[in-house]
Amino acid sequence: MVENIRNVAIIAHVDHGKTTLVDGLLKQSHTFRDNQAEMSQTLIMDSMDQEHERGITITAKQTSVYYNGYKINIIDTPGHADFSGEVERTLNMADGVFLIVDAQEGPMPQTKFVLQKALSLHLKPVVVINKIDKPGARIEEVESEIADLFLELASDESQLNYPIYYAVARDGKAGKTTDLDDDLHVIFDAIINDIPAPKIDENASRGAQLLVAALAADNYLGKYAIGKIFRGKLKKGENVKVLHADPETGELKTSSAKVENIFAYKGLSREEVPEAEAGDIIAVSGVQQASIGDTIATLGADGSEPEALPTIELEAPTLSIYIGPNTSPLKGQEGEFTTSRQIAERLERELETNIALKIVPDGLGYKVSGRGELHLSVLIETMRREGYELETGRPEVVYKEIDGKKQEPVEELAIEVEPEFVGAVSQELGIRRAELVTQELTSAGSTRFTYRITTAALIGLRNNLLTATKGTAIMSSLPSGYRPVEGRYKPERNGALIAFEAGTSTAYALDAAQARGILFIPPGVPVYQGMIVGLSNKKDDLDINICKEKQLTNMRTHASDGAIQLTPHTQYSLEQCIDFLLDDELLEVTPKSLRLRKRQLDPVKRKRENKA
Repeated sequence: MVENIRNVAIIAHVDHGKTTLVDGLLKQSHTFRDNQAEMSQTLIMDSMDQEHERGITITAKQTSVYYNGYKINIIDTPGHADFSGEVERTLNMADGVFLIVDAQEGPMPQTKFVLQKALSLHLKPVVVINKIDKPGARIEEVESEIADLFLELASDESQLNYPIYYAVARDGKAGKTTDLDDDLHVIFDAIINDIPAPKIDENASRGAQLLVAALAADNYLGKYAIGKIFRGKLKKGENVKVLHADPETGELKTSSAKVENIFAYKGLSREEVPEAEAGDIIAVSGVQQASIGDTIATLGADGSEPEALPTIELEAPTLSIYIGPNTSPLKGQEGEFTTSRQIAERLERELETNIALKIVPDGLGYKVSGRGELHLSVLIETMRREGYELETGRPEVVYKEIDGKKQEPVEELAIEVEPEFVGAVSQELGIRRAELVTQELTSAGSTRFTYRITTAALIGLRNNLLTATKGTAIMSSLPSGYRPVEGRYKPERNGALIAFEAGTSTAYALDAAQARGILFIPPGVPVYQGMIVGLSNKKDDLDINICKEKQLTNMRTHASDGAIQLTPHTQYSLEQCIDFLLDDELLEVTPKSLRLRKRQLDPVKRKRENKA
């Protein structure tokens, strides 16, 4: 019965405890046996390698638990702004949200974004103040900040009436007051009592309707669609129509399919069921042509034609990056998939599930647009791990034409640093022409800045700030509209040390080169002409020979190379490499290596092009 179903999304800023709370709900609902491995695991819902490595949720996931006769469908959403497309597509399946807020940090930029999305869909909000055991917890202040946020975002008075609960999700404890119970039964009761039963269309005679919010693949069943049934029932073996609205023209396209299997969620697994009713979140196989935002519908019992549900609306991309086949002299040596066709096929597959992306052809490769640097770098890293060999350029801002004027995206940037680094932050943001909105001292003694800054000026900022603050800065941003382009931001960086000839790097040559800047490679590494091997101490690029070997004589033997003392080379991560790039540079990405290079490898031609 629909009255016994609850669909709830867990939303929050990054690292405020969403996934940890879901862990507790899964364990305390007895979804797993006491001896199952999941009972001793943390971040159970984060299944991707990069999610564990980065400590963030990248893709939204759904699970179901049973409590006191109720089926509770839980949607765990990402907390990082770059993956807000995941939030937008999955909130359509929910009837209410649990907003998790850190008791020390309070509402952060992404808190505002996800709450705004939830309230615009008229989802019932429930607030959980988490991590109340922190030494720096400021519960009363955070409650006040949450109230201010609701006053700012609420579209009607009913949205200001929200219950507040308190928790230490890590310990599996929650309560109606700060005096917590020893378990999460308060949260379970809140889901049942505070979150409404699913809103459904009672006119089942007009046929079933399911809005596709996610896609997944199975080695045996192929592609299947995940979504919520808004009207009627879906049955195994039933003939259905897949209704697709063209994003450009709005034209409705219809195709026929047959429901092969229906799966309901239970814990981390799926159970096959013969039918599913309105209000439930299910997975359906046999609809290979379905895309996210499509409607799966049946003919009405009264003979009425299938009807499409409103499609999922997404924010526009803000950054783009070139992704194409590797064209360096070392191409094809380390990757399994190296051609433009193979890269194109992989990107097309990515579009099926990562709907916040846009892809258009650009020369040999493609211009891929997304929500931010992290959004794009996760895609590149995923392809790299799958065996793809490719090259990328510097991220570029996606401009928008509004009222006949070219406009660029602007973001709200929040930075929290210790007092000794305030000057370094102010200097870096001043260079990038950021507008200071607020500056305040937190109860923990740190300083919190809020800036308005262009998306272009954000490129490379994270790495610079982490360096300037010895890795202690906490930074997050949120899209905040558009403004007329006032002048393109040009990053400042010292010149590059560029390999003058192809060969293998030697300790002898690197020893001479290290006085000229910071080296990116150790001895014994294959290099090619035009490859960037370090960062110069000066503003201009410098071509150097790092393959030079010592001349062997009776007086100077090869064995004496052991006396050379090289400074350990600097090894950049993928994100740091992308941030390093200038317009005339590329990043070579393979499963084994990251190599920086100039677009034009020949030094003579490069100098001629720079003069022109």
